[in-house]
Formats: sequence, structure tokens, C-alpha cells
Amino acid sequence: MLRSRWQQTGWQGASLVAITYVHFLIFAQFAFLNRLASLGLAGAHLKAVMAAMAIGGISFSLFAPSLNRWLSPNLRACLGLLVSSMAAFLSLLPLNFTGSLCVSFLVGAGLGLLTVTLVTHLRKWTGNQNPLLLVGLGTGTGYLVCNIPAFFTAPPQMQTLAAGLLCLVGICITLLPSPELRDEQAEASQSTIPYPLVLASFAALVWLDSAAFFIIQHTLVLKADTWQGTLHLCSNGMLHLGAAFLSVWLLRRRGLSFTLATAIAALGVACLLLLESNRVLIASIFYPIGVSLYSVALVAYPALLAPAASIAERGRKAGWIYAIAGWFGSAMGIGMGQNLGHVPTAFVFVAGAVVLLPGIYWLLRHRTRELAITALVALTALSISRVLQPAKAPTALSQVERGRQVYISEGCIHCHSQYIRPNSSEVLIWGPVESIQELRLQHPPLIGNRRQGPDLSQVGGRRSALWLKAHFYNPAEVSGSSIMPTFSILFRNSRGDDLVMYLQSLNGSGTKEHQNAERQWKPSPDAMRAGDSELGEHLFQQDCATCHLVDGQTRRQWKSSFKRIPPNLALGPFFYLPPSGPEAQRLIRLAQITKFGIPGTDMPGHEYLSDKEIASISLWLSHLTAQSNQEQ
Repeated sequence: MLRSRWQQTGWQGASLVAITYVHFLIFAQFAFLNRLASLGLAGAHLKAVMAAMAIGGISFSLFAPSLNRWLSPNLRACLGLLVSSMAAFLSLLPLNFTGSLCVSFLVGAGLGLLTVTLVTHLRKWTGNQNPLLLVGLGTGTGYLVCNIPAFFTAPPQMQTLAAGLLCLVGICITLLPSPELRDEQAEASQSTIPYPLVLASFAALVWLDSAAFFIIQHTLVLKADTWQGTLHLCSNGMLHLGAAFLSVWLLRRRGLSFTLATAIAALGVACLLLLESNRVLIASIFYPIGVSLYSVALVAYPALLAPAASIAERGRKAGWIYAIAGWFGSAMGIGMGQNLGHVPTAFVFVAGAVVLLPGIYWLLRHRTRELAITALVALTALSISRVLQPAKAPTALSQVERGRQVYISEGCIHCHSQYIRPNSSEVLIWGPVESIQELRLQHPPLIGNRRQGPDLSQVGGRRSALWLKAHFYNPAEVSGSSIMPTFSILFRNSRGDDLVMYLQSLNGSGTKEHQNAERQWKPSPDAMRAGDSELGEHLFQQDCATCHLVDGQTRRQWKSSFKRIPPNLALGPFFYLPPSGPEAQRLIRLAQITKFGIPGTDMPGHEYLSDKEIASISLWLSHLTAQSNQEQ
């Protein structure tokens, strides 16, 4: 008895809607795109892969209703969830271009089959008790889960695994007994609004949403004030959840036309506010509200809001809505964001006019033709006046700005800080301290919250461009004890050079003063006495031999790129040393070079080594000098 009552609550429907949204938002729109970037796909190849996803989504959205002849709704939903799960897991493999095309097609095919099947037979899983409320709950929960800070900021691999596992959970939910249906009546009658106008309205909303989403995600200043930080993410999630329930209330009390008009108003205001960077915070309030308002209606329309129709007719309408509005509208919105970098004001008003057409149609049906015509003329005149105004040309990003985006997208902040703690030993090791005013000028600040690798706030003054590039190719060859993975894939396109240029720009105004402090440094007397020549030889082979031996890997691979070929120190350390003088003075100079490198060359420092380790290397190199002199 309890099990039967639990089934009648329609929890299955709300869960399946939430799982579908999480898979689409966190995997298809985030983790999968990050995976493609890590594979080095860009330009024409990236567009081809994304086109494969759209083709899969459109074709299976249109094909899904015809499967009703052979497969039950439960089996079709399971098949869609299974394909979506497989696509997520397959994306973690080391894919080439052809493999990426195939996986991308599966992502679109799985989502197309799943979404159309779900919205066509929605009552099968929600039952007849408050199905619209359950759709709102599922939609709002999906957006809320995606905005959980720990989930949103998790590595793409973890997001992908979570999305794939959720789809498997969805299969289990689908196979459970469903609520018993009593009738197939629509939640709210919308028979006065023609289906083509509803289709056009959803297409305009998705187009506008996708354009704004892409622009925010690819503009550092906008992203910092919308999706970065725990407070922003939590507020976004709550706004989505609240707007989803508001959408349910509006659909019941005011109908579909009024709800979509409210959604386009919120989205339109958000897009107009995004044109001014100082209004982004206000835009971040309107944007999630507009998205959730129309998202609930998009899920609920075929089964709950459209005029009563046969299952076959309902499936065809759902297929065209998700093929045209969902996939085509999304692709056009992303294209607008890529090519223009902003949403034109004229397009906002045109999209608004399209969404308001159902309301205008309703007014005409009720003999208020004069009012409708007047409003339409006024809206058209306003749109034309906006079109005639020259649009602001988006400013092209510099190579340093593009490199900063790579730094953020690759998650470098998870292992490297950009903040040197004042009045600590870090000041000597990593460079001068930035002031609070300098940090506040960054959008967003990249202070970092943990440090598994060295601080990078002044790395441009400590490492040459060649060293950085060689380190990205194979960190362990350049820094023997490094646990950093290779990022050579970034150099398949311009992203690697952009990142190197950004790191080279991190060179504060206090570098010269800091170099003076380096020249005054010397190992402590205790460290010099504890120096061990055998330890020095071991450290040399680990950290130095790759450049300072003739057969060193880095020296051989990058020989033509060095500003000056590193000397073969097996013959004696004659480079940058005083030609004569007390042995202690030569040891100190060797220690300074080993510790901090040589400014203006490709010779890096080894700041992380202890004074004893530095003294040991210096002692061993000094012994090489003595042996070389004896042989001569």
C-alpha cells in the first residue's frame, strides 16, 4: 500500500526531468566541451564535432516518435539514457578527431531520443496528481544541482562520470512501476494559440538564452560576476528553483502566452544589461529567472499544455519543438555569441516580438484589433530605430588575455597560487608581493586557495618563454621532481603559446629590487658545512643534467631555441663564475645561480631546494672545476 502511494506521487517524473537537465547542462554544455579542448580540437575541427552533436540531436528528436511502433515509452527512455551514459563514458577515452565526431553524435542522439520520449509520455511518470508541479520541481532541481559549487567547479572528468552514472540511475527509475493514469486531459487549455507560433516562441527563447550563455562563459569579466564564487553559484541555483515554481504558478493562472512573455522580458533585460560590464550583477539575477520560466514550459507543453491530441501527434509536435527550438535555436545562439560577442539590441526586440505573437493573436481573436496593431507598430518602429544605431564592435582579446582564459579553463588555479604571503620566506623565493590594489584590478582575481606547485604571481621574471614551453611539454624532464602532467596538447593550436605569453606577463614592478635581494643571499654557514658532494651529484642528475649534459633531453630537443646553449658542466662550471678569487666566494656564486637562475637567460632557479641541497650542488660543481683544472 505504501509502495503504491509512493508511486502515485510522481517522483519518477520529477527525477527523470532533473537527471536529463543535469546531463545536458553539466556534461553536454560543460564537461564535454572542456574535454574537446583538452584533446586540442579547435577551429574547423571543433565546429565539425559540434555539428555532429546537432545532427544527432535533430535527427533523433524527429525519429523518436516513429519508434513508438516497436518500442514502449519505457524502453525508448531507457535506450536514450543508455546512449547518453555511453557517450559520457566514451568521451573520457583518448579520442582522435573521428572518435570525437562519433561520440559527439551519440551525445546528441541520446539527448534527442530521451527528451522527446520523456516530454511526449510525461504523464506516464508523473501521474495525474500535480504533473505540472512535478515538472517545475524536476527542472528547478536540475538547475540547482548543476549550480552546487563543489559540482560546478569539479574537474571535467568527475562531472562526466557523475552525468554518466546519473543516466544509469535514470534507467533504474524508468524500469520501476509507473503511476496509474486516469485521463489524458491537458493541464491548461491553450487551444487558441496555433502550434507554429508556440514553436517560433520557443526557438526565439532558446536562441537568446544560448547566445547569452556563450557570451558570459567566454568573457572573463562577465563570468566573474555571474558564475564564479560560491555566493554566485548558490544564488543562481536558488533563483532557478524559485523561477521554476513561479513558472508553474504562471502557467496555471495566466497561461502559456503570458509565461513566455515574462520569460522573454527577463532574458531580454539580462541581454541588454550584459552590454555594460558594470550592470552584470543585475543581469545575473534576470538571466536564471528567464531561463527557468521558459524551461518548465518547454518540458510541459507537449503533454500538459498543448490541446489534447493523439500520442502520435503529440510526439511529432515534441520532435519538431526540440529539433527546431532546442537544437537549431541553440546552435544559432552559440554562433551569434562566437561571431558577434554580444547580443544585438535589435535581435532582443525581434525575439520579443516573436514571443509576443501568441498574445497578439489572442488579442485579435477577442476583437481588440486596434490595440494589437498599435502595439505591433510601436514595437516595429522601436526595433528599426535600434537597427539603425551602429553596434559596438567587440574588442578583440590580446594574446595575454587569451592566455589568461586558457589558465582558467585548464584549472591551473587548483595547483598554483598567484599570491605571495607578505613578511614570509616566500618573498625571497617567489618574488615581490603584490599590493591589495593590484589584486583588485584583476577580473577575476586568481589568488588561488592551495599550492601544490610554485607560486606564479611573478613567474615572468623567473622563467623564460622557452623554459615554460619545455616545461609544458614534459615537466619531469625540466623539473626532475615535478608531479605536473604534460600539457603538450595545448600547442596543437595557439592556446599553448597564449598561455606562455600570459605567464610571461606576470612580472611585477618590484622585480629589480627583488633581484638585488637575490644577489645578497647566501646559504647559511651550517648549510655550507653540511654540504654533501654525493648528494649534489644526485640532485644534478635529477634537476640539471637534462640541459647541462650534451645528451640531455631538453638540450637536444630545444637546442635551436635557447638564447645561449647551456654549457656542458661535466667539463667544469665555467659559466657566469668569477675567473679567480677565494673558493668560498665561488661557492656562494654557484649557490646563487643554482637557487635563483640567471636573469635574461633560459637558466631557471631551483627555489624549492633547501640551503643544504643548494650547497651540495655547489660543492659538487666546485669539485668539477678542480678536476678540470688538474687535467689542464
